[in-house]
Amino acid sequence: MARVCDICGKGGIKARSIVRRGKAKRKGGVGRKVTGITLRTQKPNLKQVKALVDGSPKRIKVCTNCLKSGRVERAI
Repeated sequence: MARVCDICGKGGIKARSIVRRGKAKRKGGVGRKVTGITLRTQKPNLKQVKALVDGSPKRIKVCTNCLKSGRVERAI
């Protein structure tokens, strides 16, 4: 199963991690230089909860944003 929220469809995105070296100009250096750019993924904060889906309890993956906003009716 994918890492996607079953309620809102929020999934992972790709981001860049930038590595720099050197001393900033305002601190007396010659400036910061980029030495490497790496692709990384930012994953959503998903929780597996038991919720009511069409009147019956079912285990689904839900992001914490949907849990806090009350979009999910949790089952006991």
